[in-house]
Amino acid sequence: MKNNNLAEKELIVNMGPQHPATHGVLRLVLEVEGEIIKKCTPYIGYLHRGVEKLSEDLTYVQSLPLTDRLDYLSSMVNNVGFALAVEKLVGINVPERAKFIRTIMSEMTRICSHLVWLATHALDIGAMTVFLYAMRDREYLLELFEMIAGARLTVSYSRIGGVRCDINDEFLDKLDKFINEFPDRVEEYETLIDRNRVWLKRTKGVGVISAEEAINYGLTGPVLRGSGVYYDVRKFFPYDAYDQVEFEVPLGKNGDIYDRYRCRMLEFRQSARIIKQCIEKIPSGSILAENAPRIRMPESPLKIDKQDISFELYTEDKQIESFIEKFPEVYASVEAPRGELGFYIVCDNSSKPFRVRVRAPSFVHAAVLPKLCEGSLIADVIANIGSIDIILGECDR
Repeated sequence: MKNNNLAEKELIVNMGPQHPATHGVLRLVLEVEGEIIKKCTPYIGYLHRGVEKLSEDLTYVQSLPLTDRLDYLSSMVNNVGFALAVEKLVGINVPERAKFIRTIMSEMTRICSHLVWLATHALDIGAMTVFLYAMRDREYLLELFEMIAGARLTVSYSRIGGVRCDINDEFLDKLDKFINEFPDRVEEYETLIDRNRVWLKRTKGVGVISAEEAINYGLTGPVLRGSGVYYDVRKFFPYDAYDQVEFEVPLGKNGDIYDRYRCRMLEFRQSARIIKQCIEKIPSGSILAENAPRIRMPESPLKIDKQDISFELYTEDKQIESFIEKFPEVYASVEAPRGELGFYIVCDNSSKPFRVRVRAPSFVHAAVLPKLCEGSLIADVIANIGSIDIILGECDR
């Protein structure tokens, strides 16, 4: 005899915002029937810090460190993106050596970011050893960042018109050693999980998004290329030294989690290839443009009375006003580890931007979660979140 009290019914389950597998403070409201997801609704905004509005009250030079805090695993690329937008706005030509240094740092950042993605994504699905291997290799690169920039995570290394300080032979030697060994390390990761039965079961045919759907959602980066769409900002709109090096853009075929995984694994090798070419081709010369805006300091800070000292006194930058060209607005983008990161700036010919808007890939990718998750199992939600590799710092900018 059937018991009506045990009849199946839909339940509403909260996943997050405090959940290690949501890769930040992301809240998903899941309507489930058994283990099957009927509806997935993402909620963001728990980490909102107002970076865009803060930038409008600061000078262009002061705003650059804020970009470190967007995607905190990709601070070097964020710096470059903002610097490119301002350079385009005010007409500054970056020296060739600075372009190569930026390219090297950007690709090092891509490797570091992908290593964190691989470590956490594999851990979410159940592979522990990969986490330890990836963190080991990332630590080596973080030490190189510290050697040059003095910081490991939020570096604020790029400058409008170049970079903050030059690299030396010791840095290049250590980096070259890492790049020569890194392809073998990637093979180690692949040996552990690439053909593992559990890994294949959790990734192949799961979270499929077609090329047409990926384009309609506005996806970029490995998430878009995993669906077989050839688009990379470094190829279509080259910046820094990307037009002077050779590299390939990995593509997937099926648009599932496994293809997105494979795209990033192949990008490891392409990033190493780009860095190798930059080390061989890097020219000598200046690292900062002559007309680059600089922070104005008082002639003798020690002689100023304490009551006269203020943050604005040390950092107010009027010099940039004389360089502003007659561009009412500008947009510049870079190929960040997660996709196209763009900065849109509206100028009113002062030392401060009138409006700043950030095109953050994580914000766009969070919108595709309902498409990936609905109709799948609850366990697949975790794999889907890892496969789009979102960072809530730039999602809640």
